[in-house]
Amino acid sequence: MTSLETDKPAVMEGGGFYNRHAGLPAGGANLALPLLEQAVRNLALGGGDEPVVVADYGSSQGKNSLAPLRAVIRGLRARVGPQRSILVVHVDQHANDFNTLFDVLHNDPERYSLDDTNVFPSAIGRSFYENVFPPQYVDLGWCSYAAIWLSRIPARIPGHFISLGATGAVLAAFERQGSEDWQLFLSQRAVELRPGGRLVVVLPGLSDDGIAGFETLFNLANAALSEMVHEGLITAEERAQMVVASYARRRSELVDPFRQDGQFHGLTVEHCDLSQLQDAAWADFERDGDKEVLVSGRAAFFRAIFVPSLACAIPDPGRRLGFSDHLEQKLKQRLAADPAPLHSYVQTVVLAKATSKAGTN
Repeated sequence: MTSLETDKPAVMEGGGFYNRHAGLPAGGANLALPLLEQAVRNLALGGGDEPVVVADYGSSQGKNSLAPLRAVIRGLRARVGPQRSILVVHVDQHANDFNTLFDVLHNDPERYSLDDTNVFPSAIGRSFYENVFPPQYVDLGWCSYAAIWLSRIPARIPGHFISLGATGAVLAAFERQGSEDWQLFLSQRAVELRPGGRLVVVLPGLSDDGIAGFETLFNLANAALSEMVHEGLITAEERAQMVVASYARRRSELVDPFRQDGQFHGLTVEHCDLSQLQDAAWADFERDGDKEVLVSGRAAFFRAIFVPSLACAIPDPGRRLGFSDHLEQKLKQRLAADPAPLHSYVQTVVLAKATSKAGTN
């Protein structure tokens, strides 16, 4: 099967690898923490004793969820006191590394349930392009860096592996898929949110000029893939099938579903903004000059997030592992030849569901 035909989901590299090398998404999520805290204050919480439900859509292996959810629980405790139960549900595809997720939730010294016996972590293995919860079940939804992933790959990308390298009809196919999936994601969340609930979404974004900030990294990886074909490490057909199912949206694309009458399936936009994320790894490099740390971190970041998708094109599991190792090493060589900063962009969207009843906290 090709990467366009298989229904096997491509998830982050397991065994805790993503947790160890996903500092950049964590930095993007940190930019949204003030808005997340404000969303908690704005929730229309009922006055009963039913659990407050928090959904972490696209949790991966859990490490990057800890700081945002600590902030959420701190804000909820200020509103509902120490006794009311808080149910936290981590959602990701069934192939996600849930073993590592639960190890983090149980053992990490920064876990959000530490010293709070009325916080109850759990998980659901299902795509967020499906219905995940019963209707009107979720008080607060949080989704960080996950909604950039599409439900399907709409086309191969000649000469590249990611939509940033696409043009013409291929780029148009990704734009259509990006629009359809964003509307599908929103419509599913609109059903699941309780009246007065909030959904906070953080995504890698594009500037108004269409710049993502990752172009250099992706182009270097693309050159490494071409070299691997030339060396016979992968076949030309395998390379042609390698596509990452992601699509970075402009702000205009995020707000487009709300343009007609200011709402979409009962959701309204409270906030939508673009920020530039400064490159912490580059700042460290400028301070201490350790190129090996910089390039190793860059290559490991790429491997943790994107290489599992590329490796889906290789049918043999043994060759798949070798492919990941080779690509990481070749990318490191190219990164070391010309180090450069990666100043990426972050979109933060806060959505509110209309309140249908009074008597809230």
